[in-house]
Amino acid sequence: MLKNIPAIIPPELLKIMSEMGHGDELVLADGNFPAASHAQRLIRCDALGTVELLDAILSLYPLDTYAERPAAVMQVVKGDQVVPIIWEDYRRLILDHEGITEAFDHEERFAFYERASRAYVIVATGERAQYANLILKKGVIFPDTDPFPQAKKVELN
Repeated sequence: MLKNIPAIIPPELLKIMSEMGHGDELVLADGNFPAASHAQRLIRCDALGTVELLDAILSLYPLDTYAERPAAVMQVVKGDQVVPIIWEDYRRLILDHEGITEAFDHEERFAFYERASRAYVIVATGERAQYANLILKKGVIFPDTDPFPQAKKVELN
């Protein structure tokens, strides 16, 4: 056990997120996404939803402030009547954690699959909402960022 690490994030995902560098991409895949056939690295989180997992991930994972839009969702296929209301949860979480208001690119379905297949990792969730797939581009942790915001500061003499 570690302090201040969300318990919802499995150890394998912590390791992978630590290995990732600036510009690497992480995919949160819903339960219908062909994760195993597209992943270079696959983490299974089948019992988790994407909203809860995204909230935990964003507490540790910086989004790319150099990218015009550091996240991407899959466009609704033409003729499909689905309204992906889960995107509003994603927008709120990204705004709360990163202060970014326009975070999403909207990728055509097969372009999304192609981009996901190049991602550093795909996290397969049990999310049942349609069009709940999300790509996150990792950003930079800047030198002036306090790595231990909750730690007590000790003066050394």
